[in-house]
Parts: sequence; structure tokens; C-alpha cells
Amino acid sequence: MNIGEASRASGVSAKMIRYYESIGLIADAARTEAGYRTYQPSDVETLRFIRRARDLGFSVEEMTTLLALWRDKSRESAEVKRIALGHVADIERRIRELEGMARTLRHLAGHCHGDHRPDCPILDDLAEGLVADAEPAPARAFRRP
Repeated sequence: MNIGEASRASGVSAKMIRYYESIGLIADAARTEAGYRTYQPSDVETLRFIRRARDLGFSVEEMTTLLALWRDKSRESAEVKRIALGHVADIERRIRELEGMARTLRHLAGHCHGDHRPDCPILDDLAEGLVADAEPAPARAFRRP
């Protein structure tokens, strides 16, 4: 099948298929004499695996490892579980960070009059970040990793 058919069958866009090939996540597709990519059912199965892993938020590095484990029929499931639980911990950390951001914004919005006056604690807090970038600041509700 061609790249469009593989895309429809797997749910992965043609652009992403080409990207995954370019970074080595999937093997380069076979080519016709005219240079068009051709895909086998096993390639579509791999693309579906990748799509599901991406839907669950795994990184390209994690997907590379998971694909290798998936293909290795002598694998130990302990490694797969370790990767999955590490990913869960990362998701839970990000959830805590997002909840902290929401609390901070709710607090700031609650102290903003939202009227014709120019005073705005939301903008004041954002401006503090400009100073904080230049010098150490007290811990804030959210920091990017």
C-alpha cells in the first residue's frame, strides 16, 4: 500500500510517517521504481502501535524502547512495566504542576476587580516573573522541567 493508504489504515498522518522514518523510529519504507513508498501490513501494525503509544503520551525515546521490547519475544515484562510506571509518575507530576497553575490563576483572577480600573494582580504577577528571571525568586506554583 502507498503512504496515504498506510496513513488511513494506521491513523498516523503521512507527514508523521515520513518524520518517523527520518528519525529512525520506523524502518525506511520500500520504494517502487518510481520512488514511491510502499508499506506492508506489518508496517501498518507498527504505525498503530506508535499511534497508541503517542496517544498515551510516550516520548519518541520511550517509543523506541517500547517498540524494541514489543518486537523481542524473549523480553521480560518487568522492563515494560518499569517504563510504563515511570511514565505514569511523569504524568502525575505534570498534573500536580497544572493543578498548581490553575490554583495560582484562580487566586489571581479572584483578586482582580475585572472593572475599568487599570490595577490588575494578574499582570502584576506576570511582570514579577520578568524580574524573577534575572534573579532568584521564591518558589512558585509551577516551574517548567
